[in-house]
Amino acid sequence: MALPLLQYAPKSQNQRVAGYEVGSDEQPKIYTTENLPSPSEMDEVIWASYRQIFSEHQTLKSNRQTFAESQLRYGQITVRDFIRALATSDAFVRLNYETNSNYRFAEICVQRILGRDVYNEREKIAWSIVIATKGVQGFIDAVLDSEEYLNSFGYNTVPYQRRRILPQQAKGETPFNLKTPRYGEYHRAQLGFPQIIWQTQVRRYVPQDKVARAGDPSLYMDMARNLNNGKGNPPTRVSTFSMNYEALVPRKK
Repeated sequence: MALPLLQYAPKSQNQRVAGYEVGSDEQPKIYTTENLPSPSEMDEVIWASYRQIFSEHQTLKSNRQTFAESQLRYGQITVRDFIRALATSDAFVRLNYETNSNYRFAEICVQRILGRDVYNEREKIAWSIVIATKGVQGFIDAVLDSEEYLNSFGYNTVPYQRRRILPQQAKGETPFNLKTPRYGEYHRAQLGFPQIIWQTQVRRYVPQDKVARAGDPSLYMDMARNLNNGKGNPPTRVSTFSMNYEALVPRKK
C-alpha cells in the first residue's frame, strides 16, 4: 500500500504573486499546440520541451526520444504525455536519478516540470517518499497528474519557469536548467568537491596605485642585487710607468 503524499505548506514565491510588470525578455515564452502549429512551430515545441526537462549540458542528440516526437507530431499524444515520455526516459533517469539522491531528484523534477522551486524541505521529503514507494514512473505520474500542473499548463502547454522577475532588479532569476548541476551538494561532497588546493607560493595583493610601472627603479632591484652584492665590478688599475707617452702622442708631419 502506497503512503499518501505528506502535507506541506506553500510559501509566497514568485509564481504565487500576481505580476504587474511590463513585458520584457524575462517573461517566459509559452509554447503550446492548442492552435494547430505548423511543422516549424512543432519543432519549436519539441525543442522547448527538451530544453525544459533536460538541462543545457544534457540536451544531446543521443538523448532524443524520436518515437515520442513522432507521436506528438501526428497528434497521437499531448504535450503532457510527451513531457512524461521525456521525464521517464532512460537518458533522463540515468543522468538525473541514478546520479542523485531522492531529495535532489525530487527538487529537479519540481523545478523543471512544475516550473517552480520547492517550497521547503518538507516538500522534498514528501516527494522523496513517493519516489521510494512508487518508483520513478509513479513519481512522474503523480507530478503530471497533480492539480497544480493541470491548472498551470494543462494538456497542451510546455512547462516553463513561472515568473522569473525579481523585485527591484534588472535581471530575472537564473533559469532552472542553467543552475542545476548534474551532482547535488551531497554527491559533490562524496566525490571530494570542493577541493582545497594549497599553493606553495604566497601571493600578495598590491593596490593598483602601487603597482610598479615601466621604468620604475624597483623593477631593477633584483638585477642590482646580483651584481657582486650590489658593489659592482672594481675598476681596472693601469700603472703610469708602463705607458709609453712618446708613442701615444701623435706627431705632426
